[in-house]
Amino acid sequence: MSDFRPLKREEVSEANQAIFDNLEKALGFVPNLYATYAYSNNALANYLNFANAKTSLTAKQKEVVNLAVSQVNNCAYCLAAHTAIGKMNGFTEEQILELRAGGASFDSKLDALAALAKNVTENRGAANQVIVENFLAAGFTKENLIDTLVLVGDKTISNYIHSTTQVPVDFPEAQFLVTV
Repeated sequence: MSDFRPLKREEVSEANQAIFDNLEKALGFVPNLYATYAYSNNALANYLNFANAKTSLTAKQKEVVNLAVSQVNNCAYCLAAHTAIGKMNGFTEEQILELRAGGASFDSKLDALAALAKNVTENRGAANQVIVENFLAAGFTKENLIDTLVLVGDKTISNYIHSTTQVPVDFPEAQFLVTV
């Protein structure tokens, strides 16, 4: 395995130091995954701009996508982080587990979103057209579809960075998902 470790503030570029300072103010710490993005002088800023860009999806809907994608990509870091964020957005532990599995029996619209996020990730972008039709029939728009696909890409980037670097997870560990 690679010898990546999260960088400390004094080890990164001035631009990344400013981002670290802002993250410290906003979150109280610099998440290890973000400190890993900082190996690049540009990747952290680029990623945060991408992740925080305007979207037609709500914060809660974004977490549905983040959880489903991170489960398919088996990213322990992102599952831990988005379980915590999902709880902050009002999801229960049981709902989070269901979302990670690609469904939401508690909300038909979120069910269609979770199914799409899971399917498109599993099929590397080639979504099943029935699932796309169900997504649109659930009340989502074509704009929402495109924004969902962009978010799948966004989350996949972080999943891949963690899978490659294996930096330590600094969020409470996500519960193991038993799949049948």
